[in-house]
Parts: sequence; structure tokens; C-alpha cells
Amino acid sequence: MTGSAREFYDSLAADYHRIFPDWDASMSRQAATLDALVRRELGAGPHRLLDCACGIGTQAIGLARAGHRVVGSDLSPVAAARAAVEAAARGVALPAAAADMRQLPFGPGAFDVVVCADNSLAHLLTARDVGEALREMRRVLTDDGLLLLTLRDYDDIRRTRPDSRPPQVSHGLDGRSITFQLWHWHDDGERYDQEYFQLVPEGEGWQVRVRRTTSWALTRSQVTDAVTAAGFADVAWLMPDISGFYQPVLAARASAAYEAANDRG
Repeated sequence: MTGSAREFYDSLAADYHRIFPDWDASMSRQAATLDALVRRELGAGPHRLLDCACGIGTQAIGLARAGHRVVGSDLSPVAAARAAVEAAARGVALPAAAADMRQLPFGPGAFDVVVCADNSLAHLLTARDVGEALREMRRVLTDDGLLLLTLRDYDDIRRTRPDSRPPQVSHGLDGRSITFQLWHWHDDGERYDQEYFQLVPEGEGWQVRVRRTTSWALTRSQVTDAVTAAGFADVAWLMPDISGFYQPVLAARASAAYEAANDRG
């Protein structure tokens, strides 16, 4: 059985940095790429930015260090709390709250940029849930504001349906740890259960930690259609060889025409 996304990330929060060979290096690298996209689209800023799936701060901390006024929110209160602590330890303020991206606790037009990274959208398992989340992202964006959303390359994954992911080795103060995943595909060929294994140093051996959750392998066309229906325009996909980010990045602008039509409705 898989647990809820909140349970999964509450449990993983203390170990999330172990996903990366070097978490601080990954933070800096990812923030540099996303910051360049923001500045290219909106100018130098600084900009008001919401990371609506901030986790422990992997993107949000670096973007705050780049000078943007960043707020974080995450379904997991444990992860959001760690994000604020990790930001403070690195000399930046990161207000972070526990919030479901389908019900964001922010006013209309509060942000110039919304970031939803690290495959977070894939934890929403129905078209209704995806639509609700994207409409909330549109609502809290100013007209012509920028959405940056990153997902695994599910177009390729849906064709091959892998049953595992390669192990990742992380180097930390307590030594090396290993993360790997087993995937169990549903009969629909679109959703899969993840068994998320981490081998963490303990004494002379290892402690094995296992978490479970479910994801929806959304293709780029599915996401494009959902983003457009939620009130975004100028939708573009930037692949890793172009953007420099480790996952495909969707960039889109909040459509003023959509908001005006909703106001009339």
C-alpha cells in the first residue's frame, strides 16, 4: 500500500538532502538556471516569487539568495519547517507555510512568479486535482506573471515503463548514503507506485528506510492542455539540453484575458 503524498514527504523531509550527491551544489545550480529564466522573461527584478512545492528549500533557498522575495509553501509541514531553518542557516529569510497547492493561502495577484518544481505536480492523481492546482497558481499570479513548472520526461518514460531508477550516492557529514526507487505500474499505464529506498549509515552498517507514494506520469501534451485550460498562455517546454535544468521545464504566462473572462463570469 502507498501512503499519502503528505505522509511520504513528512517522513522523507529529514533525509531529502540525501537524494542529491551534494545538496548545496544542487541548490546553487538549480537556482542559477531558474533565476536566468525568470530574468529573461521578466527582467532583473527582484521579483515576488512563490515556490508552491518548496519541500526543504532546494529551489527556494537559492532563488532567495539570488535576491528575489521568495515565499515557500508545501503540502508537508515538516518539509516547510525545515526549509525555513535551512534558509536561515544560509543567511536568507524564507517564510514557509504548510499548504496544499490546490488551496493556496495567498491573495490574487500576490506574486510575479510561481515555481512548481521537482515533479511535484505528478503527485496529483486526477485531472480535477491537477486543474485545481493550476488554477490556484494562476489566481495568485499577477497578470502576465510567470509559471515555471518542472516534471520528469514522462513522454519517454510512458513508452518504456521502467521498473526502477538508478541508485544515487550522496556524500554527507555522516558518510555516504544511497537512494534508489522501484516502480510498480498501474494497469492504466499512466500511474505508478514508488517504493523509495534509502540506505543510511548506522554504526558499522546501514539502516534501510522505505517510503511509498504514487505518481501520475503526465505527458507534456497533457500538462500543456491543463495549463492552457487553467488560464495560461505562451506555453513553452524547455528541455534539459536547452535550459540546463535537470528536468523538462514548462514556462507559461498568466493570461489577462482569462482573468477578465472569469471576472465577468
